Amino acid sequence: MVNTAPSAPVLYVFPSATELVDGLAQFILKAQKESVEKKGRFTVALSGGSLPKQLSGLINNPAVKWDKWHVFYADERVVPLDHEDSNYALSVRELFSKVAPGVPAQQIHTINPDLLDDLEELADAYEKELIQEFAMKDAARFPVFDLILLGIGPDGHTCSLFPGHELLSEEDRWVAYIEDSPKPPPKRITFTYPVLNHAARVAFVASGAAKQDTLHTVLDQPEQGLPASRVRPAHPGHLYWFVDEAAAQKVQYPRTPFKL
Repeated sequence: MVNTAPSAPVLYVFPSATELVDGLAQFILKAQKESVEKKGRFTVALSGGSLPKQLSGLINNPAVKWDKWHVFYADERVVPLDHEDSNYALSVRELFSKVAPGVPAQQIHTINPDLLDDLEELADAYEKELIQEFAMKDAARFPVFDLILLGIGPDGHTCSLFPGHELLSEEDRWVAYIEDSPKPPPKRITFTYPVLNHAARVAFVASGAAKQDTLHTVLDQPEQGLPASRVRPAHPGHLYWFVDEAAAQKVQYPRTPFKL
């Protein structure tokens, strides 16, 4: 019997937020190198919140091959692309505008700003972007990202998958929409678990004392079923947590020394 159970999460704890940023950059570079050597491109999904700022270790880093990056958004707010709530705009502000030459514009996949009034159309169009990038090349039932980078909210939500929401049980769609987000703005689109859980690597990034209780619940009491606990990539995928000491204070889950 082949063991296809998800592998256990790997928890890396760094003494400070600065060292976390450095470690995360090293990890991303290793994933980039393996992906580019294997297939000539690096498929990445980003989320919003504090995550784009935590990618600052990639700025002015000559090892980053930006031209090989194909960037998607694991969730996005249904707002114009230059709106302050846009995850795309946030990633441009914190990361992409600070690197040159950066990721070619056609390799950064945003939502279609012409479809903001029709959530179903918007989600379908974004799913088609994924199908074009993945299904054509990999012929898989679900896309297999090289790396999905996620944050976590105080309520344990990740992407726009919120506790107790019906989207937690979505099994078919790759991209779904939500119009009743408990956190503004209410309208968003989000990857679903089948996409998150087919990735080659998923990395959660969390820092600061405000995350202590959430991390404790997610890592030590996964049976509580918080949205972040349900991210468990299927074999041969791996799940990593990059956290600083402040966020990890209450976590009992075993740590793994960081080395690549």
